[in-house]
Amino acid sequence: MFALDPRLHQDTVPIGDFPLCRLLLSNDSNYPWFILVPRRDDISELFQLDVADQQQLWKETTLLAELLKDAFEADKLNVATLGNVVSQLHMHVIVRKRGDVAWPAPVWGKHPATPYQASEVAAVRERLRLLLTEDFTFLEG
Repeated sequence: MFALDPRLHQDTVPIGDFPLCRLLLSNDSNYPWFILVPRRDDISELFQLDVADQQQLWKETTLLAELLKDAFEADKLNVATLGNVVSQLHMHVIVRKRGDVAWPAPVWGKHPATPYQASEVAAVRERLRLLLTEDFTFLEG
């Protein structure tokens, strides 16, 4: 049974599910920072997914990145899987703008997280509802 790593659970807001991945919003309003987590047990590396799941992860990552680039007017998207702190396989898709607080450096550890207000999370959800119209189920939250 799929279980989200406690640190991801603590630091994110659940948005919904693609066919493979749970979509999370990092609770850091400095950046539109999304995280895809394949709903598979005991996976820490991309190569541990079977080929079909690897292809599905890239499909979901690419779709999300394309939608976010336009919707959030990104200058650059940072897409990465690290896992040094949280070993559960997860893919970061971070909207970067030339004027963000960390630009042009990586976002990790650059500035303290600024948690979202409930109204800001609601606004992000509504924006995503307009974009994620197929093969996505929103979680209520």
